[in-house]
Amino acid sequence: MPHRIPLLDLIRSAAVLGMIAFHFSYDLVMFGVIPRDYAATPLFYYHARLVAGSFLLLAGVGLWLAHGQAIRWPAFWRRFGKLAAAAAAVSLATRIAMPDYYIYFGILHAIALYSLLGLATLRLPAPVTTLIAAGFIAGSYLWKSEAFNAPLLRFLGLATEPAYTMDFEPVFPWFAATLLGIALGRFGSKTGLWQSLSRPATPLIHSLSWPGRHSLLIYLIHQPILMGLVWAYTRL
Repeated sequence: MPHRIPLLDLIRSAAVLGMIAFHFSYDLVMFGVIPRDYAATPLFYYHARLVAGSFLLLAGVGLWLAHGQAIRWPAFWRRFGKLAAAAAAVSLATRIAMPDYYIYFGILHAIALYSLLGLATLRLPAPVTTLIAAGFIAGSYLWKSEAFNAPLLRFLGLATEPAYTMDFEPVFPWFAATLLGIALGRFGSKTGLWQSLSRPATPLIHSLSWPGRHSLLIYLIHQPILMGLVWAYTRL
């Protein structure tokens, strides 16, 4: 496409802001600024899942827009490498800082893996991809087994024991969100939606969508900044 799609950048920016808000509330709970009971509220639960689902859905749309007509392997591997490296850095940092709850399969791990797996569905009709997505959602309820409690299989999401980690988007059911994004991307191309939305952004929209265009960088730096600010507040 000749231009980025400003609407998608704006939606991604909203997801970034939602992520920052969620992590800020998480930090407030962790440092005892607000009651720990807040972490058990429906608002906290659904806020986390709405943000994660938005990122994974947008990853699927972006995968289709970038590679739906033909897979551009150099560009794909560059992006995959950045995501994999960032995911490894997050795992290492949280392993050192919070070894009991470190992130071993968080949102960056998920986007990297699901982008790779999603390549296999780019030639499928949107209804078929949607049905496969439904299978991953159903499987997260129907196929749980103690065999998946093994540490190396936890990322599948079919364990019967809870996962003690700060961020967890396992294959079942979360791959479904990326698959739905791929189906939406294909539908948008077929109906001409993306072409109609592909136009230069106004200066205001360009500014508002800045977070969406730099979401990886913001993801990597925002939490240390937030935690530092909350820690400083508790000391003052």
